[in-house]
Amino acid sequence: MKVLVAEDDAAIVEALSALLESEGMQVRAEATQEAACAALEAGQYDIALLDISLKGGSGFAVCAAARQMAPQMPVIFLTASDDEYSTVAGLDMGAVDYITKPFRPRELISRIRAAVRRNDPSQSKLSVGDVQLDANSGAVTKSGRQLSLSALEYRLLLYFFQHEGKLVTREMLRDAVWESAGEYVSDGALNVYVKRLREKIETDPANPQIIVTARGLGYKVGA
Repeated sequence: MKVLVAEDDAAIVEALSALLESEGMQVRAEATQEAACAALEAGQYDIALLDISLKGGSGFAVCAAARQMAPQMPVIFLTASDDEYSTVAGLDMGAVDYITKPFRPRELISRIRAAVRRNDPSQSKLSVGDVQLDANSGAVTKSGRQLSLSALEYRLLLYFFQHEGKLVTREMLRDAVWESAGEYVSDGALNVYVKRLREKIETDPANPQIIVTARGLGYKVGA
C-alpha cells in the first residue's frame, strides 16, 4: 500500500512514517501544499493522509487536487482541529474520514485499511483455510456455510485475518479491539474470547489450524 502523507510537523511525520512502514506500507511525506500536489501529479497512491494546516497552503487544497488527479483515491484528514466547520468542510470535499490528533496508532491503521478496502472491492474478501470473511457485507462463512459471530468475535477475526502470517500479540489485540472503546480485557478474558471464536471457525478447536497459539508471544494466523 502506497500512502501520501501531507504534514508539516516533523515529529509527527517521523512517528507516523515509522508506524505505517512497520505495517508494510510505503510512505511519501511532504510538508507543503505545493510539494504534496506535485507528489500527486508524479505518482499513484492508495490513500492520502492530509493535515489541515500546511506550509504555503492547506490540506483542503491538496484534497481538491486529489479529487481532480485521483478521484478514486480515499483521503483522510489528520488535524489537531476538532471544530465542526473543519470536519464538515473536509467531508464535503470528498474525504472519507476525519481523525483528530492525537490518535491511537492501531485505530488509525484500522481506519486506513477500512478506507482502502471500501475503495477496492477485491480487498474486502479475506480468507484463511476454508473460512472467508467479506468485510463489505460482514458475512463470515466456513466451507460455504454462514457462521453467526458476535460483533466482538467478528472484530477479532477481521483483525486476525488482516494480519495473516504475522505475530499478533495480546497487546495488539487489546489496542485494536478494545482500547478504542475505552475498555480493558484481562489475559484470562482474552483467552475465553479466542476460545469461543475458535469453536466457531476451527474444524477441530482442540487442534487449531487457523488461529494458532505462539506460546508466550500471542497468536499467528495461517501459520
